[in-house]
Amino acid sequence: MTQTVKIGKSNVVTTPLGLGTNKVGGHNLFDGLKDENGVQVVKAALNDGISLLDTAYMYGLGKSEEIIGDVTQNYDRDKFVIATKAAQDPNNHLKPNNDPKFLKQSVDDALKRLQTDYLDIFYIHFPDDHTPKAEAVHALAEEKQAGKIKAIGVSNFSLTQIKEANADNQVDIVEDNYSLVHREAEKEELPYLKAHQISFVPYFPLASGLLTGKYTPADGQHFSQFSAEQYTTIMQALEKVKAIAVNHQATVAQTILAWYIKDPDISVVIPGARLADQVHSNAQALNIQLSDDEFKQIDQLFKDF
Repeated sequence: MTQTVKIGKSNVVTTPLGLGTNKVGGHNLFDGLKDENGVQVVKAALNDGISLLDTAYMYGLGKSEEIIGDVTQNYDRDKFVIATKAAQDPNNHLKPNNDPKFLKQSVDDALKRLQTDYLDIFYIHFPDDHTPKAEAVHALAEEKQAGKIKAIGVSNFSLTQIKEANADNQVDIVEDNYSLVHREAEKEELPYLKAHQISFVPYFPLASGLLTGKYTPADGQHFSQFSAEQYTTIMQALEKVKAIAVNHQATVAQTILAWYIKDPDISVVIPGARLADQVHSNAQALNIQLSDDEFKQIDQLFKDF
């Protein structure tokens, strides 16, 4: 597995496939999670050569970070990348807080839970309504200078907020909602990021399972954000993706992940997983080399989204 990507203007290098860990310890977000499954998910990722673990305070209010911290004690810290996020203030009903003092405390708290000396990437998870974004990023730049973090990220920021945060060109990475069926970011956000050497990480890359190929034309009620016509278009497109997948002896989900990996505007794709088997399956996407024609074909199938 030799593919690597550099994060923004930092010296952080990772594989183009990471692991989203909201189902690792995220008991406040998902029902029926078992911590032991979370442990096995993290181990599976690291053992399969997936180097980026994407977590957040909000995933279990620190529980996800704690599980990752415990598991990673048995691995070489130089061989994997930890990205975490904070903004939700536990002392104010979990409302977003971008105050410099709060963010610095959040970095320290995350370091303890993750049992590490540094965070490769630290994101402001959500914008608040009052802190100047450049001021918030400046606080993280001081943490970077102190060696506590290596790359600065923002998540769920509008383009206007991203520009404000990046006033001094200190933002390295942006994480935002993006998938083949949610392509709004392509219009203005991605061109801005590319022009300013800012990496991009899409969350919900498989659109809450819709792009895995496991749903049928009769399941449209589970995806009320799409009209009946849109849902039909997606189902028809996935049938054509299935044909491409067969050529690569792959699943639809693996093929879609391979599309993101090939996309030059995307740095790292971070599908989540509840079970280790899902991680092993996702990791196979790194072995799929889509042709330029296949990439364009998939792109065109979802062009209306």
